Parts: sequence; structure tokens; C-alpha cells
Amino acid sequence: MENLLSEFISALAREGLETALTRVHYLWLVSMLAGSLTVLAYGANYMVDGAVHLARRTGMRRVLIGATVVAIGTSLPEMFVSTIAAWKGNPGLALGNGVGSVLCDTGLIFGLTCFLSPLPNNKFVLNRTGWVQVISATMLVALALIIKAVTPGTPYLPRVVGFIFLGLLCFYLYLSVGWAKQGGMDDGEVGDLPLMPLGKSLFLFSAGLAGILISCSILVPVAAEIAMRLGVPDDVIAATLVAFGTSLPELTTALVCVKKGYPSIILGTIVGSDVLNILFVIGAAAAARPLAIPDNFYLFHFPAMLAVLYLFRGFIFMNKGGSFKRWQGGSILGVYFLYLILQFGFNLG
Repeated sequence: MENLLSEFISALAREGLETALTRVHYLWLVSMLAGSLTVLAYGANYMVDGAVHLARRTGMRRVLIGATVVAIGTSLPEMFVSTIAAWKGNPGLALGNGVGSVLCDTGLIFGLTCFLSPLPNNKFVLNRTGWVQVISATMLVALALIIKAVTPGTPYLPRVVGFIFLGLLCFYLYLSVGWAKQGGMDDGEVGDLPLMPLGKSLFLFSAGLAGILISCSILVPVAAEIAMRLGVPDDVIAATLVAFGTSLPELTTALVCVKKGYPSIILGTIVGSDVLNILFVIGAAAAARPLAIPDNFYLFHFPAMLAVLYLFRGFIFMNKGGSFKRWQGGSILGVYFLYLILQFGFNLG
């Protein structure tokens, strides 16, 4: 064991992380992956806590903090993972993480929390951010289909699309500020927390951001190495394990909200995170380097994402008032698990 560790450290110093990982035992890779996901989740939580309290000290309204700082903060793990993956030449990992995170947020997190505790059908959020959620995902798929139709060979999501998405992100955040000022969102749930000292807020924010950066720099090459050894495409690993890991901040927040009785926070976080996963995560990754779009995205990942989002939208129309039903959460959760089963069945069977 000591010899293996010393060989890995020597190879890491000589040849870099990617090459050194090819000499690591599979169990070490799994341990490194689990450790990276753990640091990523804790880092995101600490960073968001620090950012929220720093923003509160500036006098920003609590609802505005939740709509901007918290939403962006919980999406930073996905953004860093996808951007680093794109820069390192793993387009399947970059695109799969963004699409997989949308599926995980809506299919797993909404489905599970709604099944555990019926969520309120907040029309103010769903008639604004909810439509941006569906339109942005539909726009991504439509652009991908157009690119495939007009491009000979492998279709790529060009950098200009990435910059367009980032521009739309800025416009969405501008709209979010206006929506927050209308006072239609709950403004008291986040404010129940005691205000943190300034020094502690700065430390948590800095330490959390450092944890995100370090864990992401390890997570991407480790996931790519595991995928190669198992014979699984990068996008499958990204759309399941990596997407789940980078969505842990949202999942943890949702479960805590269920426990503490703050259900309205869950809905805004899920819908807002989906928007950011398309415009922020995939936009930043495509802006860093054009993303190749594998065929199985057209055949499997894109249809699954739209199926979950449009099913969610259908439940919104069904519930004219009151809250989402437990069976609706169970239905979306079942679709997500079917997606996982079929994905691994097609790629590993």
C-alpha cells in the first residue's frame, strides 16, 4: 500500500494528475471520488453560508439574497466541474453534468421532497422563473438539433452559444431583482438565522470556495478515469454520479427545509437551479471550449430532461391552487429512477 502511494505521488510530481491516475488501484479511485464529492458538498454549503451573511451585512433584502447569491452559490459546483471538464477536453462530462443536474434537481430533489412533504404551488415563482426553466432547456435542445442538422460530422455547441447563454443569465438575474422587489416571494424564512460575525463569514466563504476549486480539480480527472476503466461513456458518469454530487447542496438544503418546515424555499431553489444549470453551467463550459454533443444526448439525455421538465410543468397546470400532491412527487421520482436504470442498462448491459 505504501509503495502504491509513493508511486502515485512520484508520478503526480513528474507527469501530472491525469497520467498518475492511470496507475492508481480502482479502490483508490473510488475513495478519491467519494472524498472529492464530500469536500465539494461541504465547501458549497460553507461558501453559501458565508455569502448569505456577507450579503445580509450589506443591507440587501433577504429574498434578494436567496434569489441571487444562494442560487448562484449552489450552482457553482456544477459550473466549476463542467468548465474544468470542458477545458480539459471532456465535453461529455461537461454537458452531461449540466443536463444531469437538471434531471437530478427536478427528478430526484423535487420528487423526493414533494413525496415526503407536499410542496406549495407558488404561482408567483412558477409563472416567472418556472417558465424560464422550461424555455431555457427547450432552447438548448432546439439549438442542439439545429446544429446537428446543419453540421457535417460531430455537432458542437459553439462558444458563441455559451456567451449567448451567459448574456441571457445576466438578463435573468436582472429580471429576478425586479421580481424580488415585487415582494411575491417569502421574505422571512432565510432571515430566521442569526447574523454571523463578519470574520467568520469571510472565512467560511473563502474556505468553501477553496474547497470547491480543489475538489473539482480532482473530481473531473478521477471521474474520467473511472469511466474509461469501466467502459462507460463520460456523459453517463457525469449525468448520474457527478451530477448527484454537485447537486448535494440543493438536496441537503431541500431536506433541511422539509425538516424545519420551510417548503417554499425548496421550490425556488430547484427551479432557479435548473435555470442556472442551463444558462450558467453549460453556458460557462461552452464559452470555455466548444462542447461536442454525443449522439446519446439526442437519443436519451435530452428527451429525458424535457420529459421531466414538461411533466413538472403539467403538474403545475393541474394544481390550480394549494400544493403539489405526494403522488406527483412520486411520479417524477419514478421517472428519474427509470432514467437511471435505462441509462446504465443501455451502456453497461
